[in-house]
Amino acid sequence: MEPKAIWLLVFVGLYWGYCIFWGIKGALATKTASDYFISGRSVPMWVFILAATATSWSGWTFVGHPGLLYMTGLQYGFIGLYAIGIPISGMLFLKRQWMIGRRWGFVTPGEMYGTYFRSNAIIWLVVIVATIFAIPYLGIQLRASGFLFNILTDGALGTNVGMWALSAIVLFYVASGGLRAVAYVDAMQCVLLLFGMTAISFVAINYMGSIGELSRAIAAASQWDLITGGQEAGRPGLTPAGHSGYVATPGVIQWVSNVGDATGGAWTSVMVLSYMMSMAGIMASPSFTMWAFSNKDPRPFAPQQTWASALISGAVIVVLLAVQAMAGHGLGANTDLARDVHNPAYEETLGQYRDLYDSREDVVLQRGLIATFNPELSRGEVNQMIDDGLVALRAGEDPREVAGWVDLRREGGGDTGLVPQLMGLLEGVAPWFVGLLAVCALGAFQSTGAAYMSTTSGIYTRDVLRRFINPNVSHNVQKQVGRIVVAILVFAALMVATFTTDALVLLGGTAVALGLQMWVPLIAVCYWSWLTRQGVVAGLIVGILAVLFTDNMGLALASTLGLDLPWGRWPLTIHSGGWGIVLNMGVAIAVSAFTQDAREMEHKETFHKWLREHAGVPQDKRRLIPVAWGIVAVYYIFAIGPGNIIGTYLFGNPSDPSTWWVFGFPSIYVYQILCWLFGVFMMWFLCYKMEMSTVPKKEIEILYDEDAVSSPDVRQPEPAPAKS
Repeated sequence: MEPKAIWLLVFVGLYWGYCIFWGIKGALATKTASDYFISGRSVPMWVFILAATATSWSGWTFVGHPGLLYMTGLQYGFIGLYAIGIPISGMLFLKRQWMIGRRWGFVTPGEMYGTYFRSNAIIWLVVIVATIFAIPYLGIQLRASGFLFNILTDGALGTNVGMWALSAIVLFYVASGGLRAVAYVDAMQCVLLLFGMTAISFVAINYMGSIGELSRAIAAASQWDLITGGQEAGRPGLTPAGHSGYVATPGVIQWVSNVGDATGGAWTSVMVLSYMMSMAGIMASPSFTMWAFSNKDPRPFAPQQTWASALISGAVIVVLLAVQAMAGHGLGANTDLARDVHNPAYEETLGQYRDLYDSREDVVLQRGLIATFNPELSRGEVNQMIDDGLVALRAGEDPREVAGWVDLRREGGGDTGLVPQLMGLLEGVAPWFVGLLAVCALGAFQSTGAAYMSTTSGIYTRDVLRRFINPNVSHNVQKQVGRIVVAILVFAALMVATFTTDALVLLGGTAVALGLQMWVPLIAVCYWSWLTRQGVVAGLIVGILAVLFTDNMGLALASTLGLDLPWGRWPLTIHSGGWGIVLNMGVAIAVSAFTQDAREMEHKETFHKWLREHAGVPQDKRRLIPVAWGIVAVYYIFAIGPGNIIGTYLFGNPSDPSTWWVFGFPSIYVYQILCWLFGVFMMWFLCYKMEMSTVPKKEIEILYDEDAVSSPDVRQPEPAPAKS
């Protein structure tokens, strides 16, 4: 057995031991249903800060984000600002949800919405959103972990075998220990995730040789795109303004019926804005409502949103993950670029970059790419193929055709292949570190899935079983049913991931967009009492349908039914979440205008009057409200909205690397870093200065606490309707 495999088993064993420990400890500490589903409202501050951060990012950030940056260019880098965008939902809603949950004793979002709206329809919609969110999202994470270990074991462990095996431990600790076990394991996974992403970025810099060589790599890719026209699949191509999509935003909006028809890449300004709104759906999802209820008090919210997410995670995601992508072009993953810089026809423009691909060390990613694609080859045979390719390059020939080099975007796994290949660079010099990084990736993949398994089981147990089937169910039965639901969710996700991978991709793409649709009922509960039950239900239904039928899943269904829709995926380069929330909110407001009811308004005002007294902006801070709105407007317009187009030009001409005066990096990358820093300031101002996420100054009088009134085997009554 190779040293890399031995170390992989060692670190995976240690990781599994930690997970099993917390599964057992959580099970022993769980006495009541609220213990199991929301950790008895006692998650420690530091645990929530780390766990909520890990749940927000997942393995997609670890592996998928750098890969998409490599494939689509730095225009996609604005998406890294979801380090700000996701906690914006938390800043708006988590504190107020915690306060409502604490006062009225809610355990699930269905209990909160059902009591507030006095409606069963909205409860079922919450169940639908939670299910569509949980199963495909979990399936994607589990399958990705199997794929990662398939690469790291050089194909010895099949993707499906690895996926099922790695899922067993997750199932054990989530089903056994509930949200308490999930929280403590997620806390450790957050450290692993951030450490792993940071370490891989510095590995990339080390192999590039210097920051200067890194900037030359992206300059070479952008000039190559300009010279060759960038018309191949897997490349951004030229924007409508004639710049390379690697270093330029492809316009504010593009008037196309299908995002695939966009010129120069998909990530226009409005695509960034609508996609960022969709990512905010993570902290608006039903699962995060239960995360909010699990806290003893709101103290963790502000530091999690401002420092753990916006500042620390933002630094890694916005600044460092782009380094991995740029290094991919400079370390031999892009064989077409390496070929064309040696092409005499491009001597004048690309010749200056030939030294980037001079030796075996310069194209070091080919070692792993060739070995993964040809697992039967020995290390010596792989090195010989690399040397033959270098000879082919100097002769102006294609190393793929002559020497069997592997191009990342064609045969090397595409956007999911870059990070595993960067991790594998160390297998010859530090195999133990490869094993550690593999566990970091595994933790990233499992962090989000575990949280959604736990919270969705709570939603089914409390909002379906307890509310509609058996209101007399005891705490112990609720716990056992919750464990069964966890097992069903994992099995369903694994079956979808194993046998219907196409459906998995279709469903996974809609998950966060559906989570965003929960903004409307959350706004109703937390801020706008005049949104009616009928309006919110109608808006949710329209929003869900809009998401589905502007994304692959609904389009596939329409095609199956023989319907020829006049649009494709993400029309006008607006993400499905954007279409959904606009129509959702519009319908909710319109229907609410015609369905006002004085008695319902009086009932809802008992919530809102209490919230205004306990969570409103303090009188001495109200003069800052216009300033806060101004800061938010600047961020949404110039960082993630139509104004971010200026970032393409502000610090140099995107088509002329000689004008890139900030450390040799393109203007768009520098601008993204500045937007991140401004976003951190915005989050500090809103969370702390405006007290949107701080501990309320008035003590909360608890109207109902099921754990305080009976023993675990006595049936708990429904929380009483809200009374002031």
